[in-house]
Order: sequence, then C-alpha cells, then structure tokens
Amino acid sequence: MICLKSQKEIEKLRKANRITAEAILYAGESLKPGMTTYELDKIIERYYASHGTRSGFKGYDGFPGSACISVNDEVIHGIPGPRKIQEGDIVSIDTGAIIDGYYGDSCKTFACGKISDDVQALLDSTEESLMLAVDMVKPGVRIGDIGAAIQKYNEDRGFSVVREFVGHGLGKDMHEDPEIPNFGKAGHGIRLVAGMVICIEPMINMGTAKVKIMPNGWTVKTQDGKWSAHFEHAIAVTKDGAVILSRP
Repeated sequence: MICLKSQKEIEKLRKANRITAEAILYAGESLKPGMTTYELDKIIERYYASHGTRSGFKGYDGFPGSACISVNDEVIHGIPGPRKIQEGDIVSIDTGAIIDGYYGDSCKTFACGKISDDVQALLDSTEESLMLAVDMVKPGVRIGDIGAAIQKYNEDRGFSVVREFVGHGLGKDMHEDPEIPNFGKAGHGIRLVAGMVICIEPMINMGTAKVKIMPNGWTVKTQDGKWSAHFEHAIAVTKDGAVILSRP
C-alpha cells in the first residue's frame, strides 16, 4: 500500500534526510587511506549523536552498523568492521537518521584518493543517472519511465544495472511501497502522484549485473569481482515536480 504524505510529514522527512546527507558528506570528507570501515561508521554515529538523533539503520532487521559501508566490489549492505580502506578504493556510504519516527535514507560513493579513469566514469555515470531520474519526477510519470531512463543511461556507457535490489518508498518505515527499479520499460508501472516520497538509488556495476550475498547474510558483492557504485536521494513528489529531501 502506498502512503501519501502530508506537508507536515514531508517536512519531518526533510529534516531526517537533511541530517542524513550532512552526515554522509562529513564522513566522506573524513575518508582517508588506512581508516577502517568501523572508524568511518563511528564518525557517522557521533555526527548523529551531536545533532540529537540516531541512525535508523542500526538494529534495523538486526543490522549492526549506523551505516552500510561498501567498498569496491561490495554493492550494498557492507558491515562496518576492521577492513582498512586503501588509496584508490571507492567507498559507498549508505545511512539514514530517524527523527520523530520518520526515516532518512541516502547514499553516495566516494573515492579514497586518486582513482582510475574507468572507475571515475562508473561513479559519474551512476550519479548522473540518478539526477536524470530526479529531473523526470512529477505527477503522472510512470515508474517504468524512471527505471528505463536509468538503465539506458548506464548501459549506453558500458555499465550494468543491478536487478535484485531497487529503490522504494520512504516514511515511517525505511522501505515502503512502491518499489522503484533502476531498470524497466517506459510506459509501464504505476504513475507517480503528489504526496509520494520515494528513494531513487541506482546500483551500477562495471562488469556483470549479477550479484551474490555473502555468508554474513548482509553484504552484497558483484559475482565477477568488478566494482560497483551506489548513489541515492530521497525525493518528494509535488505538483510542481521533484523536491530532493536529502540535500545537505
């Protein structure tokens, strides 16, 4: 069931998502070679605490971290731990504050130091496809239109789109209806209406689109070991188009 949000609810979601975006940027600015993913997670946890809130990720379905910290071939749901981040790695930071019972949810993939041109192209394509999708959001647009646009943009650049994990609605639960795939067929799917709040989050791979879930039950990696990027914004659908809630 899709839950449309009132303006008051959207303002609560804006607050949660703004702090989320600020925490992600702060952690990204703190990223340096030799840092562990656990240390990066603690930076986010302390940022939330200093702003009188907490992570909605920690404890969600048993997840142990305040953020999903996914490195290189880890697509999503990387568990923070002792892994040291190296020069030239890419690190996806996916997290969300919870304020007044409403969730934030956003992600950005950062480069640690200098990265290769082909990896930079992956990051650029993923983020650009997200913003292309955001620009499409308005009442009447079908979900398939958004997914088809993301898919075409990335496949035209030689990348592949993860199928098993998708975007979603956002509100008092982190994952609400409707699902927002990053692939699809234009002209298909439900139409967006004003009052929806959705997360659009392309997960794009350098090689195969196929992924595997690791024995910890959380971390998702590419099957071929090639790298993956992940960008996400929380979006309110209004009569005038998209409003990005997850802006710092």
